[in-house]
Amino acid sequence: QVQLVESGGGLVQAGGSLRLSCAASGRTFSIYRTGWFRQAPGKEREFVAAIRWSGGSTYYADSVKGRFTISRDNAKNTVYLQMNSLKPEDTAVYYCAGDLGIGYLYWGQGTQVTVSS
Repeated sequence: QVQLVESGGGLVQAGGSLRLSCAASGRTFSIYRTGWFRQAPGKEREFVAAIRWSGGSTYYADSVKGRFTISRDNAKNTVYLQMNSLKPEDTAVYYCAGDLGIGYLYWGQGTQVTVSS
């Protein structure tokens, strides 16, 4: 089992920044990739970014490229999402998820990000 806990959400003005954290515990050695997803009210959940634990390859949705940066601290079993130049349309509940190589099976409880205009 893998447990994921997000933190770092909050209210920020447009153009501002936030850093989300995703702390993993349990069988963390089995995590192949960690991803960030978000879901806005009335919309489907969408992919934001992902990072492989081995090698550190990163992947981003087009909507956040150049503004968001995903990174990891292997020693702390934590993945970060640095979000800059935030826009109102970035408002959503952000979730981190763990992929053991067969899909994102483990999910955190989510953290709210609200960007005011």
